[in-house]
Order: sequence, then structure tokens, then C-alpha cells
Amino acid sequence: MTIVYLIRHGETDWNIQGRYQGQADPPLNSAGIAQSEELAALLAGEKIDLIYSSPLKRALQTAEILSRRLSVEVILDPRLVEIHQGDWQTRLRSEIEVLYPKLLNDWETSPWEVSPPGGESLAEVQRRVKAAMDDILEHHPRQRIAIVSHRIPIALIKVKYRGMDKETVRKIDLPNTSWEKIQIENLSTEP
Repeated sequence: MTIVYLIRHGETDWNIQGRYQGQADPPLNSAGIAQSEELAALLAGEKIDLIYSSPLKRALQTAEILSRRLSVEVILDPRLVEIHQGDWQTRLRSEIEVLYPKLLNDWETSPWEVSPPGGESLAEVQRRVKAAMDDILEHHPRQRIAIVSHRIPIALIKVKYRGMDKETVRKIDLPNTSWEKIQIENLSTEP
């Protein structure tokens, strides 16, 4: 059995402003750094073996803070980045509500049916995140792995490994530096 710690990155100024980040790359703000330090202290007793992280600054900074405190390696995996939000990236939610009212409503109520203009669909994100998880689990059986990522990839991992209804993906509450430990059975028959 592999233990996976799903960790959302710390806070950015854009989180506070309601600005859609997607694959744009704002850094942590001072609160996000403090949140990450607090999380590192909290996880210090968990005996985590290594950390996989999205390479986006907000996730990587969170992972590096954890790495220093836990004395474990950080491995970057670009498949763990946030959903590409196309034209919505860098925009305030209030702007998106004006420019794309129906599409935004559809995204929030039927997210598997639509995607942000010029962005990724949930199915595309699901495929890349599943491929990342398959590789992580294959290469690190029976280890304790932290995954530092973003709201949508973490929600998709939870849906898969918690057996949740995929329609709940947009409703899963994941505050900054929220974390959850899940146990995943290894498919390998190795001792």
C-alpha cells in the first residue's frame, strides 16, 4: 500500500483577488509562505519519503518549504499543473462573469461538458493526472509520497481514489495548503 498526501499549494495574491490562475505563474504571498511553513511543521512527524510537485511557482515554493523541513527530495512533474484556463487565466472572476456568463455557469454546473475558451477540458486534465499518478505509484510502491498540486488535479485524484462521483469535482472544497492522506492499494504483487 502506498500512502499519498494530497496537498494544495499555499495562498497567492491572485487567490485573494479572485483572479483565475490556471497555468499562469504567480508566486506565493507572505500568507502562503506562512501557511506552507505551518503545514511543514504539521507534517514533520509523517515520515514522508519524497515529494512530487507541479512546477508552477506556487506549488513548487510550497513543496520546497516542505522539503527543507522534512529533508526529502522534490521531483517536478509537469503533468501535475493546474488546468489550463485559456482566456480566463489572469482574469478576475467578475470579468469572466461579464464576458462569459453562460459558459461560466455551465462550467460550474456541468464541468465535464464544457471548458474555458482556449483551455483544457476536465477529461484532458484527468488523462494527464492519471498518467502521473500511475507512474508515481509504479515507481514508489509502499512509500509515503506527498503530491503538491492545484485544485483541479487534486480534486480529480480524490474523485478517482476515493470513489467519488465525477460530477462533484467542481464542488470539492480545497483551501490553500489543505491536505489529505489517502491509502492506495498497489497493483504489484512484489513482496
